[in-house]
Amino acid sequence: MRPATRKKLSLATLLAALVAAGVLGPLTYRSWQAREAATSPGTAVVAQAPSAPDTPAQPVPAPEAEVVPPEESETDASPNAASPAGPVLSFGRAAGLHLAPDPLKLNSSAALVLDQDSGEVLAQKNAQAVLPIASLTKLMTSLVVLEAKQPMDEVLTITDDDVDNLRHSRSRLRVGTTLTREEALHLALMSSENRAAHALGRSYPGGLEKMVAAMNAKARQLGMANTSFVDPTGLSNANKSTARDVALLVRATAQNPLIAQYSTTPRHVADLGGRTMQYINSNRLVRNTSEGWDIFLQKTGYIVEAGRCLTMATRLSGRNVVMVLLDAESNGNRLADAERLRRWTVAQIGGPAAVAALDAERVAARKAVARERAETRRVAAARKAEARKKSTAVARKAESSKATKTAKKKSGQATTAAKSGSKKEAGRVKQTFASGKDSNRS
Repeated sequence: MRPATRKKLSLATLLAALVAAGVLGPLTYRSWQAREAATSPGTAVVAQAPSAPDTPAQPVPAPEAEVVPPEESETDASPNAASPAGPVLSFGRAAGLHLAPDPLKLNSSAALVLDQDSGEVLAQKNAQAVLPIASLTKLMTSLVVLEAKQPMDEVLTITDDDVDNLRHSRSRLRVGTTLTREEALHLALMSSENRAAHALGRSYPGGLEKMVAAMNAKARQLGMANTSFVDPTGLSNANKSTARDVALLVRATAQNPLIAQYSTTPRHVADLGGRTMQYINSNRLVRNTSEGWDIFLQKTGYIVEAGRCLTMATRLSGRNVVMVLLDAESNGNRLADAERLRRWTVAQIGGPAAVAALDAERVAARKAVARERAETRRVAAARKAEARKKSTAVARKAESSKATKTAKKKSGQATTAAKSGSKKEAGRVKQTFASGKDSNRS
C-alpha cells in the first residue's frame, strides 16, 4: 500500500472516531425517551424515537430557502465559528430524535402545536425532549428586561464585553456603538442581534449574573420545569428547554404588546447614535406576506448543537395557536415543517373546508403580492422611462443649442469673410478705375 493511501485511510479512521465521540454524549437523551409517556389520542405526532437507529429519514420537500443576510443570521454558518468544540451534528439529530415516526414526516427533532388560550395540545413530537434552544432564549431575555421596568430611552454602549468570543458570530454593532435600550430590544427580537441582547443583560440591575438568575426564576414561575439559562443570547448550548416549555414562554410573551410588535417587524431602520442602519426580520414568513401567515409573535434560533429552531404565535381558523419547532436541519426544512403543522392544525380545527379556505387565502395573498410587485416594477419602469426621456430632451436641447451656436459662428465667419472679400474687390475696382484714369490722362 502506498504511503499516500495509508495516510488517507488514517485520516478517515480518525474522522470517524471523532464523529463517534461527538455522538456518544447526546445519546444520553435516549434515556428520557424511554420514560416519555405516549401521546394522547387527539394529538397528531408520535413522540417516540425509532427502535432501529438506522431507519432512513423521510424525504422532506423543502420550499425556497430562507434568505437572511449574513449580518442578520444568528451565527456564522461555518462549523468552526458556530461550534468551536467540534460537533458536526445537533444534539437531537445525534440522538436520532428526528427519526421518530410521525404522519407529517417532520424534519424537526421536536415539535409542538398548542392552543394558546386553552392549553390544548393539537400536535406534538418529542415535546418533552430537553434540547438547546439557541436564540429562542431572547424571548426570555426580553420578558425579564421589560419586567425590570428600566428606562427604555436609556442609552447603552456596545463594549468589548458584548463581543461573541465563543462562536465569533457576526454583528453590525461595532464596539462603541450607542443605542437606546428600546432599540437594543427591537434588534434582539427581530433580527437576533447578539451584541444587543448581551448589552441588555449586562445593563440589567446587578449585571449579567443577576440577569441570568432572573431568567431562571421566571422560567420556574411559568412552570418551565425542564428549562435552564446561562446567558441572555442563546449562544451557549447550555441554554436548554423543551418544546412544551418554549410554548409556555411564548404564551407569556405573547401577552406583552411590545415583544409581539418588535418580534414581528419585517424591516426596521435602527438609530445608532447619529447613524442609521437597515435591519430585516430573521423569519422569512414575517417578511414574505405571500405565504398568508397571520403571525403576532415569533423568534428564530440557530447554533450547531440546537439546529434550526422556530417558534410562533399565530392565528389559524379562528384560534390563537403556539407553534414550536426545535432542531430542523435547515431553514427550508423548518419552514416546510411549519407549513405541514399549519395545514394539519387547520384540518383538525375546521376540516377539509378550512384547508380549502386556507389554500384560497394563500393563492389570494400570492396574487396580491404579485400585483403589488408588478405595480412597483411598472412605476419604477415609468420613472426610469421618464428620466430617460428628460435626459434625452436635455441632451437634444444641448445638442440643438450647440448646433445653433456652431451655425451662428459659421454664419458670422461667412459674413466676415464676405465683407472682407467685398473690401478687397472694392479696392481692386478702385485701383482699376484709377489706372484707367491715369491711362486716359496720358
